[in-house]
Formats: sequence, structure tokens, C-alpha cells
Amino acid sequence: MEWGGDYSLDSSNLDCLLNILPGELEFQQILSDLDEKIKKSSSSIEQCLKDLQSEVNEICTDEILQSTTDCLQWLNNCNFSSLRSSSTHHGELMEFLRTLQSLLKNEQNQEEMILHFLLDLSSQCGVSFPCTPSGTSFELTSSLHAIEDDSTMDVKSLWDDVRLHLRRFLVNRLQSQEETNTNALQQQMEFKTQCIQQLLFLYPESEVLTKYQNMQNKLVSDLLQNCILSSCGETNFDKVVHGYQSSIPTLCTMIKEDLYILSGTIDPSSSLKFINETYLDTITEEMTVLLERLCELQFKENALHIVKANKISKKHRGTVHAVASQEYHKKGRNFYLTLYQLKCLSQLIKLFLLMEEKIEELSAEILLVPSSTEKSKNVQGVLKKASGELLIGETRANETSVLPEQLLQVEEPILLNFGWRNAFKDLSSSVAHCITIAIEDFSTKILQHEQKEEFSAAGCAMSLVNSQQMRESCRAVQQEEQPKRIAKFCSDIMEELDTLLPLALACRDDSLQEIRANFVEACSKVATAVLARLEEKSKDVPSKAPLQDLYAALSTAIYVFQHFTMYSNLMRETSKKPLFLLPVQQYQEFINVLQFQVTNYCIRVCATSILQDAESHHWDDCKAFYEGERCSFSVQMWHYFCCALHHDLWTILPPKTAQEILTDVLEQSLAILSSRYCQACPSYKRTPQIRIDIAAILMSTEDILWSVCSSVQEFLNPHEDRDLKIYKIHSHCNSLLSVLAILTSPLKNLYETFLNNSDEHLPQDFSEVFYHPLHWLFCIPSSCSSLPKTPSAREMAAPGQLKLLLSQPYCNLNLLLETLLHHDCLLVKILLRSSKQINNKQPALIETIFTVLSYCTLSPKSLGIAFETYMEKEQLWNCLYNMTVSSCGESEPEVIRCLKLTLINSVKGIVKQIISLMHSWEATENYGTYQHKQIVPESLLKTVPKEWNYTPREMKRKESGKCFTRLAAQAVSIVISKLPTVIACLPPPIKYFFFLAERKMSRNFAELKKAGLLVWNLIVIICRIFEDGNTAELLTGATLDRWSKEKLSLVRVCLESIMGKQKSGPKQVTQKVIQSIEQQRPNWIESQLLKARKLSTDCASVTVEGATLEEGGIAVGFTEQKINMMVLDICHKPGGSEYLRQIYHIIWLNEEYLKEQLSCENFSEDDVTSSQCQPLTLMGREEQPVFNPFQVYRQSCVKVFDQSTITEWNWDWSNLLPSYLGLNQMTFRVLLAHRWEMKEGADLEDEEKVMVEHLKNVYLTQSTPTSEDKEE
Repeated sequence: MEWGGDYSLDSSNLDCLLNILPGELEFQQILSDLDEKIKKSSSSIEQCLKDLQSEVNEICTDEILQSTTDCLQWLNNCNFSSLRSSSTHHGELMEFLRTLQSLLKNEQNQEEMILHFLLDLSSQCGVSFPCTPSGTSFELTSSLHAIEDDSTMDVKSLWDDVRLHLRRFLVNRLQSQEETNTNALQQQMEFKTQCIQQLLFLYPESEVLTKYQNMQNKLVSDLLQNCILSSCGETNFDKVVHGYQSSIPTLCTMIKEDLYILSGTIDPSSSLKFINETYLDTITEEMTVLLERLCELQFKENALHIVKANKISKKHRGTVHAVASQEYHKKGRNFYLTLYQLKCLSQLIKLFLLMEEKIEELSAEILLVPSSTEKSKNVQGVLKKASGELLIGETRANETSVLPEQLLQVEEPILLNFGWRNAFKDLSSSVAHCITIAIEDFSTKILQHEQKEEFSAAGCAMSLVNSQQMRESCRAVQQEEQPKRIAKFCSDIMEELDTLLPLALACRDDSLQEIRANFVEACSKVATAVLARLEEKSKDVPSKAPLQDLYAALSTAIYVFQHFTMYSNLMRETSKKPLFLLPVQQYQEFINVLQFQVTNYCIRVCATSILQDAESHHWDDCKAFYEGERCSFSVQMWHYFCCALHHDLWTILPPKTAQEILTDVLEQSLAILSSRYCQACPSYKRTPQIRIDIAAILMSTEDILWSVCSSVQEFLNPHEDRDLKIYKIHSHCNSLLSVLAILTSPLKNLYETFLNNSDEHLPQDFSEVFYHPLHWLFCIPSSCSSLPKTPSAREMAAPGQLKLLLSQPYCNLNLLLETLLHHDCLLVKILLRSSKQINNKQPALIETIFTVLSYCTLSPKSLGIAFETYMEKEQLWNCLYNMTVSSCGESEPEVIRCLKLTLINSVKGIVKQIISLMHSWEATENYGTYQHKQIVPESLLKTVPKEWNYTPREMKRKESGKCFTRLAAQAVSIVISKLPTVIACLPPPIKYFFFLAERKMSRNFAELKKAGLLVWNLIVIICRIFEDGNTAELLTGATLDRWSKEKLSLVRVCLESIMGKQKSGPKQVTQKVIQSIEQQRPNWIESQLLKARKLSTDCASVTVEGATLEEGGIAVGFTEQKINMMVLDICHKPGGSEYLRQIYHIIWLNEEYLKEQLSCENFSEDDVTSSQCQPLTLMGREEQPVFNPFQVYRQSCVKVFDQSTITEWNWDWSNLLPSYLGLNQMTFRVLLAHRWEMKEGADLEDEEKVMVEHLKNVYLTQSTPTSEDKEE
């Protein structure tokens, strides 16, 4: 029969599989692997039943079992106590027990040897030693052999003395283990489990658990008392909190340890009962006593203050205190608690809430019982008895078979019951009363202090703080909805409320309902007061306060709204109705009104103040405006206003709200500008000013447009139904461009375009002319480098992608990932190339990029494409041929280290299984270091009753031979059989990377032809781990003796021989191992290696075919949905979101350098020399909290208002004007009539007069536009 667990599918591989979004090939491999394991397990079970059947038929001659089905039925109905007993002579038994007793009393350190000897007797001979409770009658029976029932009290006393000695030894080991915390947690749990199981061999379960429970109970009590008493001075609330802060992590570790120990020893219900009685009840009792003591001290302190306040004489104080004490007990201990004491209690409750949640998670994970999220939010109804229990222990002689009717009886399940709330019942009324007073007190003081500051500094802006510095509860809100800066007075109030929140969250029964009700009532009053203050602040704008106060009030209102929404959601677990319904509704209405007020105010400022420019907009003036060399003042001021608004919104408001407001202001102000310029009738001298103004408006809009669009799709393909505001912005800009084209273009170009030197009229069917919303963007030269080549292009240019990312008000992870994958990971290649200049001071950048790209399972090519050039320049491809497991320090390249760690983690399950096989073989066959390291004395062996037929095991080592050949063959078979599954569970980017590496490497590696580079490296890493026993111990947490390390080394030699990596010829033992595998399954090794290679190459080939897209790079085919899926997947991986933010921060710090690199024409990495690469900036440069208009002026002069660019702009009228052949005919006539040439008395040349007359006859004379048409 094969070893149990040889071919079992390791759970770590399944976890990896669930993390990679597996494809069809991976699923086929996993399912076939599972099918094979199920078949092998069924055949193994069948063989076990046949062996049992033959053994039962041999012993029980009165009952012959015909089949394995009969064997199962016999096992189900068998009563072991009724089996026929074989006699054991009383004298032999007495001699055997006396010898055991003598060895234990007269010889030292014999306990462990005797324990293993008794267990060996029980397992080999079928002897069932009695584990009756202490003091009961002695009875020694077994399922196969039994002792005569004439045992006397002498036999009983001897056995009791032997097992009492052994029990003391085991208990001492358990207690000494508690005192030494040097061992790893896993080893400590294994040791304790072994001790508990040995105690269960000697005594009944109830007695063992009671003894162990008393031990752990004392440990818990001592731990809690020491943590509180360790602080000098009197016990107070502060010391209690600090004491439990230090003790609760230790308690959780102890509970986790005992859950693991008990899960392998007793059933889940008994485990839960043990945890309840040992830990949870003890903690509750200790906490109750401690709080009673604190309440007594607090009451005495309050009474003393009352006595002092009333100035009662010293003689009379004793009477007053006695009376006060009586009233104290009568009224249920109602006394005053300060705000600080309430905070301490809240912090203490928070610790218990976290501990409660941790214990639930542990019980659900270890005992496989439903968690609170799956059943009920009440911890008392969470954990129920699992149906499938694993009972590990010896068969008891007094157990009876379970009758069918007994199976129908439903027992009440044992639940996890943590009653720590009962300890706070006596405090509930005082807390409920004081929490209302405390909240009203500190909120009133904070509001009054804020009002005094306002009066003392009249006209100053509201004091703001960063909301990120507040509590972590804000993380419940998405980053795009989280305010950046809020009013300081509000943050102070909310911080205090956050501190007291656990007091309300602890309410789960009637005893604490009053606390929650008072907290909710007080919070509602505070919310109303804060709302009233914010309303006052908003009304002071702009007469008494700056515009920034309006943004701050809006941001603060959103912050408070989100907080109370979070409070309501947290308390909804214990309350069926929303508790903060009215405050939430009030704040929602206020936010909507205030957001409209902000937008409306900004539009009114633009319409009535900024854009009112009589001097600049005197279109009839015959003099040129500043010689036609600058735009209007109003346009420039409008641009500055938008920049200031952009800065304030970006630094104060939530990103989403900020973008909404800026989009509204931009769209509505452009509507005003479009309307005004459509009505302008400039003179000859003022016509260039129209052209300059519109060009400046369009360039300014283009600069802001990057900030209001949150995705590439929204920028390149705005849709009227989906992105109405963005669509309107494009519409207004196109209207302005049409004004520029019709109103300011040369007369000759206009005439030739629209009349084509003939009398043909404007085409009537305008639907055939295609008109794209982005048309205006491609007519201004400032954005040509950032935009695609044509408006209908699917992909943004690389500089534009970066500009869109860095223009967002926050780190947009979706846009970041899209930028990294864009244009075949061009930005990543620049980062990798520039990272070489860091001189290995910051290797984390390469590791971060590698980790993020390896997580991108929907973009498997990205990792290989991004690192391909880097690997070639650093000459790292050949390093993949022979990876080492031990770290090489700073000299090891980061890429190689990351790949190595990925492969090591993938084979960790195989290594653990091989080591487990070694341990099981060693324990079963007594190889290597015998577990108790002692040989059973000959004097003891002679006293073993002959009827038991005990055969002592050999204690010598067997270095070679048939047994080891079988062991090595099993180990090698495990490795080879699991290789396809390991490869199927590897992330697709890693598989494609090795697929690419195999093509890049030297052709001299002939060994790779057999299995491929990926399979080769996996086996090499396994061999390196087996070669270095210390690495295997660190990787698995197991302890290996010399025998195990030697055998692992021989398994390594066998694997190297299979891969053809051995320099010398294979040893004889190696040949035998491989031959034994081949004899059992011919050509199996070769077929497994081919299957593994096929999985790696086929997956890579499917990746290549599936990722072959149109021109433009690997990111073209990714929709927003796929990008979002990848971002969610990355964020759910360890450190994923932090890695993305780290990359974003580096990109943000090096914005100008990266823009310069991306904007290079005909970019080719081969042409870029190292001198062009600059070291990346990795830290520094914080955002400016204050708007700097001079900096904006300097930037605007270069980007937007460069006079030479605007005035000397060479307009390509021959290409621009034909695009307006589809312009609405009425619009064209109105704009044509506004040209200065169309006015009466215009100074024209003869040729111009002819063209004007022709245009008038065709468009203006036949149908003179009415005033309504002009307005349209």
C-alpha cells in the first residue's frame, strides 16, 4: 500500500491557482491531477479494507467477511468490548508493570522511552491500555488481545503509579514549554500536540482536558494580573488599558495555539467549550473584578470631592462617606466619569472588539466552522459544531456502537461565547449619563474656541488641516471621494467622537442600549451645531471671508457626512433601523446646495466681473489692441481664475467633487465666451484680436481639459449620453473655432472654399459631412505631441497618457496601470533604464515594477516586454540558467532575485511534502535518530507477555537497500508528478518571461531541450533547497536531523541525474531509484517532463497569440473593465496597492524628466546613451498649499500665452476652412455678416469688392438673417 499523502494536491498550489485567473490549459491540468489523486486514494482505501478483512477473518473465525462492503458494515456495528478476549497471565502482567515502575523510579530520563514503548505495544500488538479516570477500577482489554478480568487492586495500583509518573513528566514538559518562548510557534504547537495526545493515551479525555485547562487558566490569570500589577502606583483606567494592550496579543497567540492543538486531538465542539471556559470566561471574570475595583475607587474619589466642595469637617467625613457608599450601592453605582476616563474605557472596549473578531476568524479558519459574516453578527450564534469531525486518539474498549436512532438526535451545539460585555454592565448607566455630558462639553468648547479665533482674526481664511492625518476610519471611503483638507474645529470634534465610538459599538444587548442611544443623540446634536456653523461660514463668502472658505465648508460637510454614514453602517450590525437618518439627510441637502453655490458663484464671477472688459472688447475701435500682439485682459484673467480654482479644488475638496465643479465652471464659462465671440463684429484692426483671443481660450481649455477627464476614453471619445459636460466643452470650443475660421480667415481663402469660383450654393445635405468633437484640439499646435495623430485614433500618445495621469487630483490607479502598460510599457522601460543611475541605493523600484507587472495576469506579455531591453543591456539572460537559492547580497540583480523568490514560493509545497514524507518514514521505520533516542532495555523486553506477540524494532540504521530505494522513489515521484501542477499555477507573466528568456539565451544549453528553462529552474531550485538543509528548515519551519539531510541530498542527486545535470556518472543507488520508478511506470518521468514543458510553452504561445493586437502596443485591447479587473486583482495581492502608489510617487517626482524622454521624436532605446539618462528623484517635492499666481504667470507665458506662438501662428486655412462646409447655413450667414468686409463703407480693393458682392448675393441678399437668427 502506498504512503498516505504521496500524491495529494497541496493546498498552496490551489491558492496560487485562484490568484492567477487560470485559463483552460491550467484548469485541465489541475482537474486531471485531482482526478488522478482521487483514483489513487480510492485504490489505497480499497487495499486497506482488504487487509483489514483478511486480518478480521483470521482472528474472528466465527464471523467471515465476504467483501469490503461487509467489512465496512462490520466496522459500523462492531462493539469492541464484546470481542472474544485472549487470556493474559496475571503474574506476567504484574512482572511487566513492576519492571515499568522500577525503571521510572530507579532510572533517570526513562519516561520518554517508556511512553513510546507503550504506544508501540498498543499499535503493533493491538493492546489497549486502560485510560480510566483516576481512582476507578482497572480493566485492560483490546480489540485483538485482552487480559483476564481477574486483575486485583495491586495491578490497578501499579498501573496508576506508572501512568501518574508519566503524567507528571508530560505536565512538567508542558509547563516548561510555556516558560521557554525561544522555539518557533509551529514547533511549539507540534510538541504540545504530541504531549496532549500522549496524555490522552493514559487518561480519559475529560480528565486530560481538565488538567490542561487548569494549567492554561492559571497562565491566563497570571498574565492578566501581571500586566496590570506591573505598573507602579494605584490601579487606574489608564494602567488597565495599557495592561490589556500588552496582554491581548499574547492571549490571541495562546488561543490560536490551543485551537491548533485541540483541532488535531478533540472534536470542534469540545475545542470551543475549552476556549470558552479556559480563556473567554477567565478574561471576563478578571475584567469584572478589575472594573469593580476601579468603580469603587472612582466612587470614593467622587465622594471625596463632594465632601471637600461642601467643606464638611474632618470628623463628619466618615459619616458622609458611609452614607455615600450606601447610596452608591442603591443607585447602581452612578458616578461621574471624565472625558479621559471615557476614552480609556472606549479604548479598552475597542481592544475587546478586535480580540473578539480575531478569535472568530481563528475559529473559522482552524476549526472550519462558520464565521460571523456567514452566520450571524452575534458572536454567540457564530460557531456551530462541524459535521465532519476528525477524531485522533486511541480506540476505547468501553465505546459502544452508535445506533441509527441516535444519529437522529440533534444536540444543542457548543458556541463561542465571549461575555466580556457583562463586565461593563455596572458601568453602563454611568457611561450613558457621562457620555452625553462629555460630548456636549468638548464640542461646545471647540466651537467656542473657533468662534473666538474668528473674531480675533477678522477676514482671515478658515483654519484647515489635512484629513489624511485623521483616523483610519476614513479609509472606508474611496480615495476619489475622500476630502483632502477640512476645517480644524470639525476635525477636532470628529476625532473625539471617533475615540468614543467603540462605546456605542459594544452595544449588543439591552444592558448597553442606553449608551448607544445617548451617543447617537449627542452626535446628532453635535452634527446640527457643526452644520449651523458651516452654514454661517458659507454665508460670509465673499463679504467677510475669502472664496476658499466656501470650498472648505463643502469639504468639511462631505467629511462629516461620510463619518456619520460610516457610524450608521457600523451600528447597523446591531440595529435594524438607521440611527443617523436625519443628520445624514441634512448634510446631503447642504452638500448639494453648497456645491451648486460654489459653481454658481464662480460662473457669476466670470460673467459679471472677469469677462467684463470694455477696453479689450471694443470691437468697433479703429485702433489695434496693443498693436495686435496680445490677447484680451479678460481672457488672461479668466485663465488665471481657472488655474486658481483648479489649485484650490485640487488641494481641498474630494477629487471627484473637485472634477465635477471644475468641469461645470469650465463648460458654463466657455458657453459665455462662445456666445459673446459669436456676436462680435470687429473692425479691420480688431479682427486679429478675435483670432488671438480664441486661440488663447482654446489653448487654455486644452490645458485644463486634461484635469477634468478621468479616463482616456472620456478624453478621446466623449459621448453626449455618457459624458455630457465634456461633450459640451468640445462643442463650445468647436463653436469658437468656427468663429475664428469664418470671422478672421483671409477673404480669398473663404471665398475659394465656400464658392469655389462658381455660383454653386452651400451644400444642403449636411449629414454626409463627418464632424468629430475633438476637431478643435487638432487645430492648435500646443497639444500635437500629446494627442493621437487623428481624432478617431483609439490610443493616446505616450506623452498625453502621462499628462492625463499627472493631471488627476489623486492617484488614479486604473489610469496609472493603463499608463504603465501603454505603448509596450514604454514608461516602465524609461524608469528601468534610469534606475541604473541610482547605484543600487534604491533597488526597491525594480522590485516594485516587477511585482506589479507579475500580478497583471490579463496582460501576460507586459513583464517580458518591459524587462527585455533591461535584461539584454545588463546581460542577465544567462543568469537564469543556474539560479542559486541562497542570497548573493548586493551583487545579485533585483530581477533575478524576484524571479527566484517567485519560483521558491511555488515549490514550497513540494519541499514540505518531501520533508513530511521523510519524517513519517523515520518515525515508522525508526531510521535516523530514534525519537526517544534510547533503546528499550532488555530487562523490560523480557517481561512483555508472550500472548502479545511483540517484536522489537531494529535500532540500527539502514543506509541503503530496498527500503531506501522505495523511499527515494516516492520522493522523486512526488517532485516529478507535481511539476505540471506547479507550472499551471504560476502566474502567466512569469511563464511568458521564461518563454522569452529561453529564446534569448545561448544555444549551448543542450539540457534545456529536454524540459525547458522553466522546468529546469524549478528542479534546480528544489535541488538547491535539498542540498542546503538550513535553507529547507528556514523555508518550511521543520527541524531536520542529519539522517534526513543526507537522504534529501540523495534525492537531489536522483533529480540531477534525471535532468542530466550530473557531471559524473550516476551512482548505483541513483540508478536503482530511477529504475524502480521506470519499472512501475515505464516512460512516466519523460512524459511528466514533457507535460510540464508543454504547459509552460503552450501557455506562453496562447499568451502570444491572444495578445497580438493592432498597432499601438499591448494596452490597446484593454477596455476600462479589464484594466479595473487587473487593478482590483493587484490591490488584493500582498502590497499591491502600495506598490502602485510608490510607482506613481516616483513618476510624479520626475514628471518633467519623463515628459522629455517620452516626447523625443522617433524614440529608440538603442539610440539613447547613458549620458542622456538622469538619476530619478525618489523623494521630496511636496504640493504647494497656497496658490502662487507668479508661478502660473511664468508657466502660462510659455504654454498658453506665448505671444510669438499666437501672433505668428501660420494658420493652414486651406485645410481648416473645408471642415466647415458642413456648418449650419444660418450660423455661417450670421458669422459671415459679422466680418468687417461686409459692413457698409468698408475700404476694399476691387478684387475684394467682387468677392464680397458675390458672397452677399449668395448668402446674405437672398435670405437676410433676422435678429432671431443672429441670436441663434
